[in-house]
Amino acid sequence: MLTIERALYDKIVAHARADHPDEACGIVAGPVGSDQPTRFIAMTNAERSPTFYRFDSMEQLRVWREMDDNDEEPVVIYHSHTATEAYPSRTDISYASEPNAHYVLVSTRDPEAEEFRSFRIVDGEVTEEEVRVV
Repeated sequence: MLTIERALYDKIVAHARADHPDEACGIVAGPVGSDQPTRFIAMTNAERSPTFYRFDSMEQLRVWREMDDNDEEPVVIYHSHTATEAYPSRTDISYASEPNAHYVLVSTRDPEAEEFRSFRIVDGEVTEEEVRVV
């Protein structure tokens, strides 16, 4: 189960809506081994695409080094889908490289509805998990 503070949940949704019609992406870092998302980090979609996202490699290197310096890890890795449901695509699954992370997807296809889902993706296997907002 992903337990996430309302403020972090709202920041992820706001970033997804702000970048629409392109996919948004980012992470929420937390202390190593804690499974607690605490620090929101909006990142740049280097593809600037409505159907694909990729972290900017230089930005990703900087963020991962910063997390190392702070004894943090990516607890949540998020991105948005702009025209489809919040479910990992084949590409999303193939790029999932953090087995301990919660992979959050937000669909912005309906401006009136919030679709926020979380998954574990390990060795190509996708498992949806409950999201508890506190």
